[in-house]
Amino acid sequence: MSRVVTFGEIMGRLAPRGFLRFRQAMPGALDITFAGAEASVAASVAYFGGEAAFVTALPVHAIGDACVASLKAMGIETSRIVRTKKGRLGLYFLETGANQRPGNVIYDRDASSVSMTPASAYPWAEIFAGARWFHVSGITPAISATAAEAALAAAQAASAAGATVSCDLNFRRKLWNWDPAVAPQDLAQRTMRTLLEHVDVVIGNEEDAGEVLGIHARDTDVQSGRVAAERYPDVARQVAAQFPRVSLVAITLRESVSASHNNWGAMLYDARAGEAHFAPSPGGQYRPYAITDIVDRVGAGDAFAAGLIFARITPELADPRTAVSFATAASCLAHSISGDFNLSTRAEVEALMKGSGSGRVVR
Repeated sequence: MSRVVTFGEIMGRLAPRGFLRFRQAMPGALDITFAGAEASVAASVAYFGGEAAFVTALPVHAIGDACVASLKAMGIETSRIVRTKKGRLGLYFLETGANQRPGNVIYDRDASSVSMTPASAYPWAEIFAGARWFHVSGITPAISATAAEAALAAAQAASAAGATVSCDLNFRRKLWNWDPAVAPQDLAQRTMRTLLEHVDVVIGNEEDAGEVLGIHARDTDVQSGRVAAERYPDVARQVAAQFPRVSLVAITLRESVSASHNNWGAMLYDARAGEAHFAPSPGGQYRPYAITDIVDRVGAGDAFAAGLIFARITPELADPRTAVSFATAASCLAHSISGDFNLSTRAEVEALMKGSGSGRVVR
């Protein structure tokens, strides 16, 4: 009973090489990989040595075949992926930022297979047979009303099967537009509040709780790169108070000095014990990782979620203090890897947890 199931959309990610802007790279070559929040979590769990399954809907054609093959190559179980003639493979275009120039994401996801495949198309009882954990993100219900219904059905079925349910809030303002009569933030709040009633572990970044739930940390301005870490236990307490089923609230804390330099840490709040744990905390003092030469920050939050999930299902890593330390170290390393998937091993993560962060060549 250690199987982790994730559900969501996987897309083609198209990006210019290095730090080129779209106008410099096009017309010309773009690198294409496969990417998506929940797929990234499954990939990272599998890379750590866990058992992970990814559920999605993909079109029946050669690119869909290539996508499934890439997931299998990562060690992910793909047997419950729905192949359909309805819809297309979603895409996103990424322009990587540098120094004071921010990155930019352009979505091309309308009419994707996941957005058009109803909840009834997925055999949830079979999917969650023997599952220990289920993970979904707020990106999936943002895609369409149909995808939102499927995400809710998945969480309900996972809960009924006895699995722990986690949700990364992952607010994406550009996506919440499937009900034109409702403002994106209002649509997100309404939809996500219904989903969170079935969730045990809430994950978010330093501003997600404010965007999705209206719960803000005082004395924090993420746009200026200043995060008051000591304010986030109160944010987590308010989340847990609004959703009594929630037992853990994890919040990543990113201080964006520039696109190339971020300070990175996290907090895990244990609602049952009323305790907050911060990482990294060398010598018992919270001190975030200083990441001064970011290779690729996209997917770092998913790497954190994967690290937290893997730690919680691994007995020697499961206590909250160790779990948040493992998750934070894993997501720190993800900043050094090109692409959405965190190709860091458990041994590499544990080495960083123990203080091996010099980057010296391992011979």
